[in-house]
Formats: sequence, structure tokens, C-alpha cells
Amino acid sequence: MNFNLSIWAVKNRQVVFYLILLISIAGAIAYTKLSQAEDPPISWHAMMIKVVWPGASAEEMALQVGDRIEKKLMESGEFKEVISYSRPGETQITFLTQEYLNPQETEETWYQIRKKVSDIRHTLPQGVVGPFFNDEFGTVYGNIYALTGEGYDYAVLKDYADRLQLQLQKVKDVGRIELLGLQEEKIWIELSNTKAATIGLPTEAVLKALNDQNAVAPAGFFETDEERVQLRVTGRFTSVDEIRNFPIRVGDRTFRINDVADVRRSFSDPPAPRMRFMGENAIGLAVSMKAGGDILVLGAALDKEFARLQKTLPLGMELAKVSDQPVAVKRGVGEFLRALAEALAIVLIVSFFSLGARSGLVVALSIPIVLAMTFCLMYYFNIGLHKISLGALILALGLLVDDAIIAVEMMAVKMEQGFDRIKAAGFAWSNTAFPMLTGTLITAAGFLPIATAKSGTGEYTGSIFSVVTIALLVSWIAAVIFVPYLGYRLLPASAPLAGGHAAHDPYDKPFYARFRKVLGWCVDHRKAVLLLTLAAFITSLVLFKFIPVQFFPSSWRYELMVDLKLAEGSSLKATEVQAARLEKLLQSQPGVENYVAYVGSGSPRFYLPLDQQMPQASFAQFVVLTKSAKERERIRTWLIEVMDEQFPTVRSRISRLENGPPVGYPIQLRVSGEHIDQVRALARQVADKVRDNPHVVNVHLNWEEPSKVVRLQIDQDRARALGVSTADVSSALEGLLSGQTVSYYREGNELVEVLQRGTSNERGQLAQLPSLSIQTSSGKSVALSQVATLNYEFEEGIIWRRDRLPTVTVRADIYDGSLPAPVTAQIMPTLTDIEARMPDGYYLEVGGTVEDSATGQESVNAGLPLFLVVVVTLLMLQLRSFSLSAMVLLTAPFGLIGVVLFLLVFRQPFGFVAMLGTIALSGMIMRNSVILIDQIEKDILDGATRRQAIIDATVRRFRPIVLTALAAVLAMVPLVRSVFFGPMAVAIMGGLIVATGLTLLALPALYAAWYRVKPGDGPVVRAAD
Repeated sequence: MNFNLSIWAVKNRQVVFYLILLISIAGAIAYTKLSQAEDPPISWHAMMIKVVWPGASAEEMALQVGDRIEKKLMESGEFKEVISYSRPGETQITFLTQEYLNPQETEETWYQIRKKVSDIRHTLPQGVVGPFFNDEFGTVYGNIYALTGEGYDYAVLKDYADRLQLQLQKVKDVGRIELLGLQEEKIWIELSNTKAATIGLPTEAVLKALNDQNAVAPAGFFETDEERVQLRVTGRFTSVDEIRNFPIRVGDRTFRINDVADVRRSFSDPPAPRMRFMGENAIGLAVSMKAGGDILVLGAALDKEFARLQKTLPLGMELAKVSDQPVAVKRGVGEFLRALAEALAIVLIVSFFSLGARSGLVVALSIPIVLAMTFCLMYYFNIGLHKISLGALILALGLLVDDAIIAVEMMAVKMEQGFDRIKAAGFAWSNTAFPMLTGTLITAAGFLPIATAKSGTGEYTGSIFSVVTIALLVSWIAAVIFVPYLGYRLLPASAPLAGGHAAHDPYDKPFYARFRKVLGWCVDHRKAVLLLTLAAFITSLVLFKFIPVQFFPSSWRYELMVDLKLAEGSSLKATEVQAARLEKLLQSQPGVENYVAYVGSGSPRFYLPLDQQMPQASFAQFVVLTKSAKERERIRTWLIEVMDEQFPTVRSRISRLENGPPVGYPIQLRVSGEHIDQVRALARQVADKVRDNPHVVNVHLNWEEPSKVVRLQIDQDRARALGVSTADVSSALEGLLSGQTVSYYREGNELVEVLQRGTSNERGQLAQLPSLSIQTSSGKSVALSQVATLNYEFEEGIIWRRDRLPTVTVRADIYDGSLPAPVTAQIMPTLTDIEARMPDGYYLEVGGTVEDSATGQESVNAGLPLFLVVVVTLLMLQLRSFSLSAMVLLTAPFGLIGVVLFLLVFRQPFGFVAMLGTIALSGMIMRNSVILIDQIEKDILDGATRRQAIIDATVRRFRPIVLTALAAVLAMVPLVRSVFFGPMAVAIMGGLIVATGLTLLALPALYAAWYRVKPGDGPVVRAAD
């Protein structure tokens, strides 16, 4: 190519200077407009389908409702898994699509699911309510506030919460606002069943009279010649007293409701799931951010509004922060920016000390230009600042200076040899620009498997590829346009050579003389060098099994999650008692910033990877915010001891927040099969084996103990003789215990349900149930014991199914610091006998962290063929030789030697992120190999012998290869402290250090062995392969 971009840049200095100013200003503006968040946005490939059938058992829900819907869902070609749980009266199904679907395809799948399920709606049993669909449960409520007030009831708190919600909704970038822990107001008419039977007052008459009185019905209107006049009939209830004083006529007597029943305005009973903040009942306001917003900007606006709203509350009512994601993001982003600044300083120091003041200044000035271009393209491609992109920026920082170092080093050397500035700049372009571009593209291709990984983990880490590729490509542009311009301005002019004097040789120094001898020995003793390299590689493969494997590390955030699970069938009141006990213990614990308890449900999604829990009366979840990471670990240890000693009847779990996609318990083993009893028996055998492992605690089945049930065996002959039907019995029981809806009391914008039920004494004593009076068809009453026998039994309180098969999951925690993958690997061989004895159609599968890790790794591995195709194509385009391309490919595994060594020395696990770093490392290694081999080939074409070309080219490329590797390695040092990126940084540092040494010593030996180079070989023109 005759056109020389570097010479053009040097000759058009004003244009280049203008571009530098433009890019710098645009980059600064783009940086301020980049959205900031804690985690990268990810798609949720799941839809929840809920169906209600009042009165049905869990088994009836699973077989009559759940199975029909699941069967239809599995007809969809895009399903990954169909998971469901069934409780008495309720089934919830989770439909998971394949993770390779893009958002448009996912939306189309949701439409098809709604259509398919609607098509079978008529086949569901009579009385079924639903199905209801939800595909928007991935909303993150980054800011959660608690409204508390001693002496204020829920009605007053809700009134103020509604006002606060209205004000917060006006704040810029606020998305959805959900109210948490609401207790719906009810008007209870508690009518004694015994008293009603005694005075002959049918409960149906009470229900009908009240409903008719309070009905909203049209009364018509008068239409005249001039106007229309509406008619309004009074009589609807406007106060609770009107309900109390409402007259009911029975036979020849008239009663007021208040004479025979207790009428009161209260709240849901039993209560709905509660939210408690610092030991007080509270109403929560969960605030989410609109898509594309900046969490820090939103946080500042909410803080300002929060301070204003606090002043508007009455005395005794307080609004407190429960979760403040902007603070966590600010702390996390601040740490990453500090690490970025440290990496930048390290790179600059390397540049100044190794290249000299002026050459180092050229590299230093190129970095802001490259970062500015990177920020512009990140803004254009809608890539925000979060833990993944910021880590990728630090990773890229050590790589983006490579091209600048190579270009300025080449330019400086040529100027030392007597070239003028323009000629030196042109030589750098013609000699290194395209090998540099090939090397840059190969380095970027190393991150390609991340971009093509079609999984949740791949999507979560996908911005690593985007950011690094952008930074590398613009760094090459900077190296061929801006670095020559800066070199022209800053590099010292060389003295013109006097006639007859040879050009100064910068490589004629003692160090390079010694390096030549070492190289000559490696070339002459190539077999020994290659055998040593091969032995080191085999040793690293053997030692690799001693490196612990991890999926994603825990989050650095200061929160702890504490789960309390009582026996299946426990009441919400019993759960609240246990939660209150833990609250008292937390109150006196130093190091706790605040704590919030969600009784009867799990926490809302206050950060993206939260493993949300389903609502259940026997469950409570605490979020404990500590003051520091050190305090978090201390309180975690204390909580583990306290829960074990003081809460023996409660199954507890204390966990840190997770990174990456949510997985829940670290150890999960699923047993599936046709029959529930056999599945559970097999699962218990598996659980016994899991308990034998010393690293696991809290081993349990996700559904084990049955629930208590009172089964009423109705004597059908006797019941018919007395004029009582099964429906009459069910209706009477519901009216006594749960309450029957009478009407709705309307007050402003509130709609308060009016319900009739029995007295607290009748509802609370099971022994009185046989004496319950039931109305017969003739209007008389008979006792329940006359038509039914009460049997005390057990039944399934919950049934979990996976792809239409009952599935029991054995779950366990790890508290001693061991990693899930090695522990699972220890457990699995002990289960071979159980698995071998399983009947046909029964399965044992690994779930949890290990399953998700395997899925993520498979998705990355699927991208490796494309990575190889791209790399080989680039090598062939640059080197035009199969032999040379194969030689470069053979250097890629060099890095594994250093990866294994450093991970073992620094005791870092080989996690998903470290695996991505190791794959990317191969691209970095091949980059240096390409540049070195290309230089050897150019020297051979210029007439050098192969042996001399190998040695001279390696000596000339020594400084840029070592400097670029040194910059990349030292730029990783700040990342070593990162919980998330630490293993990747250690892997790249170790791999690059060892691979750089082998590139300079083993690659020349490999080249000499490949071409059977002998001392004294003459010029050889490269032949086609």
C-alpha cells in the first residue's frame, strides 16, 4: 500500500491537532453521559404463570391444573425448563426460555405462551381463577425506604405512603414504585355461629341483606326538553356505624347487626406478608430506575427529595433508608476508578522509565486520547459504567498502550539511526502498522468467546469483549495517527550523520550482547529448550487439578441475607415470633447499620443477582446492612453460631450477596421421577450421603415434611336425608374460619372489603368444629357432627415439579470457605450406588452453582471454533504461510504454564472470569508472536541468514515486547484487590510473564527447529507452503 497514514498525519499537523481537541472534548462529554449502575443490564428469560383454585389441595393443583399447563408449555420449541410449585389453592409455573434468544425473539415467545395457555383455558377445572402472566419480575429496586410510626396504624401509614409515592414518582429517572408490607383494611362482621343458630338467623340472610343495601345500581334519569336529571338512591354505607346499626328482619323479629355480631374495622387477618424495619412494623417504598438512567444521578435526586419529604411527616412518623444502591455503586465505581488511576500511573511510570522522558510523554499523552475515543464509542453503543465495563477498562489499559509503545519505540530507534522525523514516522507505519493491526485484532479475538456466549453468564460478562475490543481498535488508530504527530512534536531531533559515518546502532550495548548469546544458545540447543517448555506445559496440566474451581465470587457489598424457614404449614404468627427474637439479638449487636425483615416473603430485588424467594407463611428473610466488610464477616460468624444455638427448630441460612446470575444454595442435587414417595425416599438417601461430607452444613430437602390437614368425611346418605350438601358444608366452614365477602365499603379512593366470619373463640378452637351449625335446605340447622366425621391426617403442603416430573432438591450450604465445585466433586462419587439403583425414569442431576458454571462454560466453549477461525484467518492474511501460522498458534498455550503457577502461588480459584482471562491471554501471546515472526521474515527477505534473522529480529523486538508485556502485567496489579476480577488479573499476570519469556526464547528455538536452521545458512526467500 503506497499511502502512508503516519506520514499524512505528520504533514497535516493542524488537522491532527484539531482531531485531538475534538476527540478530547467529545470524550469528556461522553464520559459524563455514560449511565452508571452496579451490574450490567441482563435479559430475564423467564415468565411466571400463576393459577388459583380455591379449595383444591396441592396434589389437585399439581395434577389437575399445573400438569395441563406444563404439558402445553413444553410444546414450545424454545423452552429450556418448566419449573412449578403447587400449594393448596395455588400453582405457580416458571417457564424458562433458551438463553440464546434475543429480546425480540423472547417477546415473541411470551406472546406464543399466552396464546397457547389461553387456548387450553376451557380445559381447566371449573372454579379455576387465572392464569395470570408475569414476565416483568426482573426490576431492580435500588432504593428502598421504610415508613414507620409508633402509635400509627397501617391505614394512616398507607395514606402517607401514597402521598410519598406520588412525590417520588415525579423525580427524574424514577421508574416503578412498589409499596411493601401493606396490610389491606377489612371490615369484619364476626357473627357467632352458635348464637345465629339459636335465634334462627341464617347467615345467608345477613349476607344478602347487607349486599343489597350497599349495591351500586342505576336508578335512571329524567329526560326533559331542556336537561337531563340523574336519580340517586341513598342507603349505601358511609360509615362503619351504619353497618353496625343496619336492621335485619328474621321472621317477625328485627335485629340490628350490632345486636348479634361484633362489627369492627381492622386489617387482614391472618396478616399479609409484613415488612419490619429495626424491629417496627413498616410500609416500604421500593423505587426502581428507568432503563438507561444513571443510578448516581437518581440517588442524588432521591436524597434531596428524601430530605424534603422527611420534614413533611407528622411527629412520631419517620422515613428511613433501607437500601441505598447509589451509595454501593458510588463506593464500587470509586474503587474501580481508583484502580484505573493506579493502573494509569503504573503504565505511565513504565513508559517514562523504559522509553525515556520524551518517548514516555508521547505514550502518556496517547492514553487520554484513546480513553476519550473509547468513552465516545461506549456512549454510542450504549455501554454504561458498571463493575464489568470498569474492570474491562482497567484490563484494556494495559493493552491499549502496546501499539503506542511499539510505534514510538520504532520511531525513536529510527531517529537514533539518523532518520528525520517524517521518515521515521513513515518507517513505523510501513514496518509495523499492519503486523500491529493483526496483533491487535488477534488480541481482541481472544475475547470473542465472551461475546458469542449465549448464556446468562455470557450476557453478564459480555461487555468485557465490547470495551476491550473498542479500546484496542482505537489504540491502533491512535498509534498510526496521533503517536507519529506527538512523536514529531516531542521526540528529540537526531544529529545529521557526517559523511562516511555509520548510523548509530542502539542495540550495540552490553545487555543486548549478552541477550544475543543466550538467544544463540537457545537456537543451537533448540531440542533442550523445546523439551523443557513441553515438560513445563505438561506439569502445568497436571497441577491444574489442584486449583480450586469457582463460578463467581461473593459480592463486596456489606449486606448479609438471613433466611428463616419454619416447618411447612407453620403460621405467619409463628414465623413473626421467631423473626422478633432475631430482631432483639440484632438490636444489641455493634457493627450493624440497619436491618429489615420481610415476614412471609423474601426481599424485593434490591440488587440484580438476588435469588428471590417465593411468598410463604413459614418463611422470613432479613437483610442486615453492616458498617464494613470486616464487620460483615464478624457478624456472619456470630449469626451462624446464634442461629445454631438459639434457633434449633428453625432452618436458617446466612449468606453474603452473590455476583453473577442468581443460583441460591451452593450445593444442589435434584432427584426427579414419577412417584413422589419414591422420589422423596431417594432424595433422603442422597441427603444422608451429602451430610457425610465435612464441608457442608444445613443439609435439607426443599420440600420434605407434610402439612397437617383435617379431613371431613361426609356421610352422604345422612347428609342428603337432612338436606345438606357438600357445598353447604364447605361454605359454612369458609364463613366460619376465613370469612365470606359481604360487600365493599367505599371511602374516597379506597375500597374496603366487608367480610362475615365466626368469632375468635370459634375460629381458634378446633375442638368446637363438630358443633358447627349448618343450614339445611328446609331452613333448619344441624350440627356438623351429625353429617361428618373429622379425621386428622397429613398431606403434601407443597409439590415441586420440573418438566412435569415431581422433583426434590437436596440443598446444602458451605460455611468453612470451601468452594462448591470441589465439594460437589467429592460428593458425587459417593452417590454412584444410589444412582445405579434408581428405577428407569428416575434421575439424579447436579444443580446450583456447578450447573450454572457448566452452562456458562459450555456457552463460552461454543465460541472457541469461531475464535480459532478468526485467528487463523488473520494469521494467514498477515503471514501468508501455513507453517508460520501454525507456529504462532503453538505459542498460545504457553500462557497456561504461568496461569497455573500464579493461581497456585496466590491461592486464587479458577473461576468463570479467570477462564475468560485465560482464553483472552492466548490472543495477547499470539500478538507478540505475530510481530516477532513477521520481523524475522522481513529480515530474511532483506538478505539475512535465517539464524541471523532470528537473533537480530528477536533482539530488535525485545524491548517493545517486554515493555508491552510489562505495561499489561503491572496494569493488572490494582485489579488483584478486586473480589470479582482478582483471579482474572492473577491469571493474566502469570500467563503473560511466562509467555513473554517463552516468546523471546522458546519461539526462536521453535522457528529454528521448524526450518532446521543451521549455522551459516544463507539468504532464503520465503517459499509458499
